[in-house]
Amino acid sequence: MSQTPPARRRPAGELEASVLAALWTAGVPLSPAEVQGALGGRLARTTVTTILTRLHDKGVVSRSRAGRGFAYSPIQDSAGLTARRMRSELDKQDDRGTALARFVSQLTDEDEQLLRTLLEGAGADPTPDAGPRTGPGAAP
Repeated sequence: MSQTPPARRRPAGELEASVLAALWTAGVPLSPAEVQGALGGRLARTTVTTILTRLHDKGVVSRSRAGRGFAYSPIQDSAGLTARRMRSELDKQDDRGTALARFVSQLTDEDEQLLRTLLEGAGADPTPDAGPRTGPGAAP
């Protein structure tokens, strides 16, 4: 009697990433059936609908009525979503300083320089008539 090997589980988030990639590539709102087609029909339409509903519940995609169903659009591009996820993880930490320090310590030299450049530019105000900065990070 032969046993069938257990089905390979996908890494967490792989299906969501595939669905988001299809939406980003399309550039227009897609129905679940259109997303399914963009993915080559590898997933059942019910699976695609479930993933889209979960992404909507997480605030990652918006949806609008399209006939009897919905059409879905990503709210942010890939970089925006990555930034949102990074911020979400940071918000979960009690010791933000340690979390940020460990993040920075794991950056490549190129990424560290890029971060320095971005932080140095963050204080520059691109609008010449803007008033003084207020809030966190503002000069006293």
